[in-house]
Amino acid sequence: MTQNLDVALGERSYEILIGPGLLSQAGALVLPFLNQKRVFVLTDENVAALHLETLREGFGASGVMMEALALPAGEKTKGWPGLERAVEWLIEQRVERSDIVVAFGGGVIGDLTGFAAAILRRGVDFIQIPTSLLAQVDSSVGGKTGINSVQGKNLIGAFHQPKLVLADTDVLTTLPNREFISGYGEVVKYGLLGDADFFEWLEANGPSLTKGDEAARIRAIHRSCEMKADIVARDEKEKGDRALLNLGHTFGHALEAATGYSDRLLHGEGVAIGCALAFELSMRLGLCPQEDPSRVRAHLAAMGMKKDISDISGELPDADGLIRLMGQDKKVSDGKIAFILARGIGQAYVEKHVDMAVVKAVLEDALQA
Repeated sequence: MTQNLDVALGERSYEILIGPGLLSQAGALVLPFLNQKRVFVLTDENVAALHLETLREGFGASGVMMEALALPAGEKTKGWPGLERAVEWLIEQRVERSDIVVAFGGGVIGDLTGFAAAILRRGVDFIQIPTSLLAQVDSSVGGKTGINSVQGKNLIGAFHQPKLVLADTDVLTTLPNREFISGYGEVVKYGLLGDADFFEWLEANGPSLTKGDEAARIRAIHRSCEMKADIVARDEKEKGDRALLNLGHTFGHALEAATGYSDRLLHGEGVAIGCALAFELSMRLGLCPQEDPSRVRAHLAAMGMKKDISDISGELPDADGLIRLMGQDKKVSDGKIAFILARGIGQAYVEKHVDMAVVKAVLEDALQA
């Protein structure tokens, strides 16, 4: 049942494997990349408790020794203290430039580990073994690594492509429902940005996917990775098309910053709300059909997802405050905030000249809803 696809980046090309039972095969799959039969794993405490011994056995079956560090779970690990702890541990382990570091966790661990590998000894290779739906469909693919600043999300980092991605669908069965549904925010993003047929398939199959339909999960992960791989191959360092992958993120990142990167709002939840806001903005600008924002929100509601700013608990800044937070986004150029807008479902594009009065009106209405 395992499916594979390639991320075509010349000398930096790599393979993504998707399917059940990959942890138990980890040693055999990683062995071709090793100069010595050892790997260094960065994970988080939640993943370690559930899956680290399975991974250790998978490596051990091929005679590969594994050393591991489990960091605290959560977005707050993705900062300077977490990075320092990871890098110093890798140095203590005497990791050499020819060794392999393994990211074994969700998006936080993947981003942090990739950045640690990028800066350790001026660049050590790493492998992604993503354990959340969000990481399997998005953050483990494409080589974006980094940490958050107090000023904003992902402002410190580097492009550092993995050597291999192993997306074991078995581990998704242990995800808390909220984590799984949050990851679905990134899945639906792909249909909304560039594949209307995929979005329609998700409308029909999303509920069974969340209930554990493995074939549906593999198809959704494969199509998401396929779309991302294609965009990354065309635009590795986000000079053009790759910015489309940020659909929903300009709004979402501002909302994450406003909630202090806390459990009040998970990343995928922010993306989902952000996608709904991006379609609302597109509609008010006369770009997409009037029914599209309602269709997006209806699907998110059917999936049990957050879809409105009002779904976020606690107080939030006003519209001006949220716009100021958007001003820290990486997509700001010449002081202008770039938005990913849509001419319809599956028809996203980058717009660098948006009337901020309309953005403010969209946010004010959302905050008052």
